[in-house]
Amino acid sequence: MADFLNVSASLTGRRWVGPTPEQDRLAEAMAQITGLPLPLSRVLAGRGVAPEEAQGFLEPTLRDLLPDPLSLKDMQAAAARFLKAVKDRQRIAIFADYDVDGGSSAALLICWLRAMDRQATLYIPDRIDEGYGPNEAAMKMLARDHDLIVCVDCGTLSHGPVAAARGADVVILDHHLGGETLPPALAVVNPNRQDEDGALGHLCAAGVVFLMLVEANRQLRGDKQTGPALLSFLDLVALATVADVAPLVGVNRAFVRQGLAIMARRERPGLVALADVARMDEAPNSYHLGFLLGPRVNAGGRIGQADLGARLLSTDDPAEAVRLATRLDELNSERREIESRVREEALAQAESRGLDAPLVWAAGDGWHPGVVGIVAARLKEAAHRPAVVIGFEGDAGKGSGRSVSGIDLGASVQRLAAEGLIEKGGGHKMAAGLSLSRAQLAPAMDRLAALLARQGAAELGPSDLRLAGLLMPGAATIDLIGLLDQAGPFGQGAPAPRFAFADVAIRSTRRIGDTHLRLSFGDSTGPALEAVAFGAMDGPLGPALLEHGGARFHLAGRLEINRWNGRSKAQLRLEDAARA
Repeated sequence: MADFLNVSASLTGRRWVGPTPEQDRLAEAMAQITGLPLPLSRVLAGRGVAPEEAQGFLEPTLRDLLPDPLSLKDMQAAAARFLKAVKDRQRIAIFADYDVDGGSSAALLICWLRAMDRQATLYIPDRIDEGYGPNEAAMKMLARDHDLIVCVDCGTLSHGPVAAARGADVVILDHHLGGETLPPALAVVNPNRQDEDGALGHLCAAGVVFLMLVEANRQLRGDKQTGPALLSFLDLVALATVADVAPLVGVNRAFVRQGLAIMARRERPGLVALADVARMDEAPNSYHLGFLLGPRVNAGGRIGQADLGARLLSTDDPAEAVRLATRLDELNSERREIESRVREEALAQAESRGLDAPLVWAAGDGWHPGVVGIVAARLKEAAHRPAVVIGFEGDAGKGSGRSVSGIDLGASVQRLAAEGLIEKGGGHKMAAGLSLSRAQLAPAMDRLAALLARQGAAELGPSDLRLAGLLMPGAATIDLIGLLDQAGPFGQGAPAPRFAFADVAIRSTRRIGDTHLRLSFGDSTGPALEAVAFGAMDGPLGPALLEHGGARFHLAGRLEINRWNGRSKAQLRLEDAARA
C-alpha cells in the first residue's frame, strides 16, 4: 500500500495510511446510492459498512443489536436466582470492583432493586487493604448475613473466596478472562469464560449486568409482572462501556449512543452533580465519559473511599449527590498530583531500562496502587509497547498493566499466575492487574517480556496513522462535523475519523503553557482553520511547527467543535504533521 501523501515518516515517526482504492470506490458508490456526503461515506466505507447497511449503522438501536441474554451460559439461572431473592424478600449483597465499571454495575442493580421496593448491601473492597476482587474474609462476613451475593466486575477467578461464602448463593456477573475451571458459584455469567465463543467478549461488566436485568424483566413478564424500565439505565451502561475502554462495536455502539441521549436529560442526580463539578457545559459525548466523568468516579477507588463512586451513581438524593460529587472532584485533583510524581519516576526508570523492549515496566517503593494503572497507560503511550507499573509497600507489590492493540496482556499475566511466578493476576486483552513479592519481580518481568515477545511486542513501533481522506481547510465546518458524528460514538475500537490537509501554510502559532500549541493554517483560496496540538511541545511536532520558517506542511488530525463563551467554531485536534 502506498504511503498517503508520500508520508513514510512523519514528524512523530509514523507512516500515513489512507483509504485503499477499493475503499475509495466503495465510498463514491455509497455517496451516489445513499446521498450521504463523501467524507461521511469514506468513514463508513473504512468501517466496512455496505451502502444498504448505512442507515442502520448511523442509527444503531437496541432493538436491532441487543443480543439474546440467554446466549450467555448460566444467564437463565442467574436471573432466576436474583428474582427469587427479590420475590422472597431475601437479603442481597452486591460485591463490586472499585472502578467505574464495578460502580456502574452495582448502581444498575441497586436502582433496579429500588424500583422494585427492595434494597441490597453494597460491598466494595478497599484497593490497598483488600486488593481486587472477592476475598475470603469479606465473603464469609457477607454470607453470614445474606442469602445471595452478586459479584459484579469480579469473581471469575475467585475460587477460594466463593467457596468461603458458605450459607449463601453466589452469582457472578463479570467480563474478565476466565480460567480453565470456574469457582463454585451458582452461576458465572461471563462472555469471556473459556467455554464461551467470545461473540460478546467486547461487553464490559455493566453490559453483562444489563443483559441479566433484561432477562429478569422477561422472566417477570412470564409471571404477568412488570419490571423497571431499563432504557433509563443506559446512561450507566454507557459510562461504564467508555470508561472501561470497551470497544465501541456491536451492541456497545447502541449502549453508548442511547446512553448519551439518556444522560443529556439530566435525570440521574449523581451524574448531574458530577457533570456540574466537572464544568460540563454541553451535551455529553464519549470524551466527557472517558476523560471528565470516569476519572472522577474512579478517584474514590483509587485514593479515597472505595464505595464513593457506586454510591454517587446509585443515589436518588440530589443533596447527597452534590456532596459525593464534590468529594470525588477533590480526590481526583489529589490523584492527579500523586500520578504526576509517580509518572516522572516511572518514565525515567523505564527509559533507563529501554523503551524498545517487548515489555516496558517500572517498579518503586511507596508508589500509590491507585495510580499505577494510569501511569502504565502513559508508559504504553510513550513506548507503543505493553507496560506494567508496580508499587511496593515492604515486600508486597501491586501492579497494573496496559496493552496495545493485538497484544493480549491479560492472558500472559494469567499465565504468570498459573506458573507460580506471581501471587495472583488476571485481566483482559488491554489491561491486567497483578500481585507479587519483591523476590518475584525480576523473574516475573523477564517471563512476561518473553511471553509478549512471542506475540510480536518486540517488533512494535509507532503505529501507522490511518486517515479517512483529504479535506480542504474551508470544508472543515460545524455542519460537516455534525454529519461525521453520526458515525459515532467514537472511542476504543472505533476511533474518530482523521483527515489530512495537504500542503498548507502555517499562518500563526502560539504556545499554550509548557506543552501545548495552538495554530492556524490555510491554503490560498479560503479562510484559515484553527488547530490545537496537546502535548506537542514534549516531542518533535510542536517545535517544528512553532519554528516553521514559512515552510509548508501536511497536517493530520480529528475535527471537533470548539465552544467558548457561547460561540462555536470548527477546529482540528492536530495529531501529526509532515513537511510538504
